[in-house]
Amino acid sequence: MTPGADRQSLIDPDILLRAYGAGLFPMADPATGSISWHSPDPRAILELGDLKVARSLARVLKRKTYSVTVDAAFERVVRSCRRPQTWISETIVQSYLRLHERAVAHSLECWSGDRLAGGLYGVCLGAAFFGESMFSVMPDASKVALVHLVRRLKDRDYELLDVQFQTPHLESLGAREIPGSEYLARLFLALEKPRSFV
Repeated sequence: MTPGADRQSLIDPDILLRAYGAGLFPMADPATGSISWHSPDPRAILELGDLKVARSLARVLKRKTYSVTVDAAFERVVRSCRRPQTWISETIVQSYLRLHERAVAHSLECWSGDRLAGGLYGVCLGAAFFGESMFSVMPDASKVALVHLVRRLKDRDYELLDVQFQTPHLESLGAREIPGSEYLARLFLALEKPRSFV
């Protein structure tokens, strides 16, 4: 157990999963580390058929600039998503490691040789994938991870890719906002349909 996140401070995995099933997700206060729960309204989602792939990104994909793996470096991906003044506290890291041990939280990694160039992680429940965060230390690596995530979700008949908050970056990739009530209706339907991510 890493110092700064004793087992008492972790979010109980069952509580965490129930929260996701109700449309909630946790974030830590960057200053105090205290956990708060969020359910944005409107909610940002990325329809699996609406991903926008720019020509420059298409070239990167065609050249296979990066190799992509699944769940090969989950903890490294989560820690790489941490930035100064981030909502990803040590408690968050350790709590999601518990979900990963349950095969509910997953990561996609982009590699340049043996260097971790970028990636993303999130949580799966039913036919829904909840994207938590992504990072990139080399050009377009996080976008490549997202493209591979969308392909995987489509191939496995997922129905909902939740990206939580809209940002200009996500909007440029095709994400859009929907009312919270519509999000919850779609979520509850997706939760009833078991899927396998790996």
